[in-house]
Amino acid sequence: MQSDAIVAYHFNCPYCDSLLEFLIDTSQGSHETYEDCHQCCAPIQLRVEVSLTTGELDYVEVGRDDEVL
Repeated sequence: MQSDAIVAYHFNCPYCDSLLEFLIDTSQGSHETYEDCHQCCAPIQLRVEVSLTTGELDYVEVGRDDEVL
């Protein structure tokens, strides 16, 4: 894992609205994962899209556990 492949992503928890920061490894390419909120411990879906050409983070879609992303 290269350190330049790690991107800090900030967003608000879809449950408790706390400001969160997750580190995303763009070397994994596009992927989906679940992470727990650091404040309320609720499971959060993250859909990570990484550019095939540049390897940079295109966008992250965040949703509640029961939402379909």
